[in-house]
Amino acid sequence: MTAGTEAGTPGVARAGAAPVGPQDDVSPALDPASTETPPLEVVVVTGLSGAGKNSAGRVLEDLGWFVVDNLPPALLLPMVELGARGDLRRFAAVVDVRSRAFSSDLEEAIRLLSAAGHRPRVMYVHARDEVLVRRYESNRREHPLQGNGTLTDGITEERALLTGIAGEADLWVDTSDLNVHQLRATLENAFARDGRTPPLTATVMSFGFKYGLPLDADLVVDARFLPNPHWVPELREHTGRDADVRDYVLGQEDAGDFLDRYTEVLRLLLPGYRREGKRYLTLAVGCTGGKHRSVAIAEEFARRLHAEGIAAVARHRDLGRE
Repeated sequence: MTAGTEAGTPGVARAGAAPVGPQDDVSPALDPASTETPPLEVVVVTGLSGAGKNSAGRVLEDLGWFVVDNLPPALLLPMVELGARGDLRRFAAVVDVRSRAFSSDLEEAIRLLSAAGHRPRVMYVHARDEVLVRRYESNRREHPLQGNGTLTDGITEERALLTGIAGEADLWVDTSDLNVHQLRATLENAFARDGRTPPLTATVMSFGFKYGLPLDADLVVDARFLPNPHWVPELREHTGRDADVRDYVLGQEDAGDFLDRYTEVLRLLLPGYRREGKRYLTLAVGCTGGKHRSVAIAEEFARRLHAEGIAAVARHRDLGRE
C-alpha cells in the first residue's frame, strides 16, 4: 500500500458542496421548516495514522458516499443531520487523533447517532508497526502523537488510545499487505451495494503461518494437516489457484470431510453473527507459506459460502511472497 500519513483540513469535504458518484437512491429534500430527518447510512473511518484512512475515504467517495475528512467527533451528529435534511443518504467521515481527545468523544458521538435513528458503522484501518514506520520514513513526516519522543512512541501511544473504539469497530481493514487496488476491492465488497449493504459479507483469506497470523481474522483454520504440494516436484512452482494443485489438495483423503464439517460449523455460526448484527466476517486459512494448501482451501470455502447466499470473496495475503 502506498498511502502515507494522514492529512487534511478539518471539516472540509473532499467532494465540495455536492456528493460524488451515483445518487439514484436519494429522496427529495425535506421541508426546511420540518424538524424531522430521515436516517442516513453513516460510516466512520478511523484507525492508525499512516494506515491509509484517507485512501479508504477516497474509495468510499468514488462509490458515491459523501466524505468529510478530519471531522471532530462533536460535529459528527450535526453534520449527519444537516446532510439528512438535504439529499444525502450515505455519509462517511474520517475521524482520528488529529482531533485531540477524540476517542471517548467518538464513542459518545456514535452512541448519539444510533440514538437519533441513524445507522453508524465504524471502519478501523490499521497496519503493522514496521509498515507504519516505513511509510512515515518514506514521507519524512512526524507522527501526530510523536511529540519529543520517537516515531515508535507515537504509534504505541496511538494504539493504546484507540483500544476502545477498535474493539467496537464493525469492520477491521489491515492495509499492511494491501496495495491500493486490493484496498479498493475490499471496500467495494463491503460497501458497493447501491446503498444496500448485505447482512453479512465474508472475506476468506489465505495466509502463511511463517509470516504471522492475520490480525483482523475472526476465525482461523489450519490446513497444515494436509500433505504439502511443495514436496511434489511438478506442483512446487504452481499455486493453489492452479487446477493441478487445487485437485491435489481437495482430493486428499481428509480434505472433503474437513470442508464438509467446517461448512457445518459455519452454518451454525452465521445465523448467530447475523442476530448479533455482525456485518463482516474474516475467515483465515493458513498453511506453511500461504501458497498451496491454504489458497486452494480458501477458494473452496469462498465458493461454499457463496452457495450459502453469503457475499464472499477470497483474498490471498501471502501469495507470491516466496
